[in-house]
Amino acid sequence: MSTQTSAPAPAATDERSFLLRLYLSRGALALAWALAFAGAHEDVDAVATTLLVAYPLIDAVSSLLEHRATPNGPERRVIAFNGVLSALAAVALGIAGADGGAPVLHVFGAWAIVSGTAQVIVGVRRRGPELGKQWPTLISGGLSFLVGITYNIQAVRDNPSLEVLSVYATGGGVWFMLQALLLGWKSRRLRTRTT
Repeated sequence: MSTQTSAPAPAATDERSFLLRLYLSRGALALAWALAFAGAHEDVDAVATTLLVAYPLIDAVSSLLEHRATPNGPERRVIAFNGVLSALAAVALGIAGADGGAPVLHVFGAWAIVSGTAQVIVGVRRRGPELGKQWPTLISGGLSFLVGITYNIQAVRDNPSLEVLSVYATGGGVWFMLQALLLGWKSRRLRTRTT
């Protein structure tokens, strides 16, 4: 005999389903970007600069989509802030690319620090029965903050390498994929409880 429990709110189910698709897409794009940039980072030429601009633009567009799908509240404002920040980072990276690796690492590092903080805030606000514990999001945001600091340290050293940015994007892609998988698992568990 099946046990009947209250069904999850449709709005929460829709948000979980949207976030699952968004996180899978962002993860796949981050991994593709990491692969492309790994072969283009030796010289900060037009191709590398285009890729540098594209990475935060992906985040900005994702934040816009996420903002539209998120209920009103503090979490939504943080997502909007992160979207604007990412758009500004894209412009700044385009400018920094003309001056070489060190300015790029400074800009990327500053963006990683602030966006990582925003990611942690959103992850904390999403913790709960509908969207789970958000551990991948929290860990990813915390690592982004710490890595951003190291990038700024590396930028003042001799011959800083941009290879670390491919590693950053790979890590980000993996964490997004893990968060999507956990959301999928959460959805299945909640569906099972309502049958």
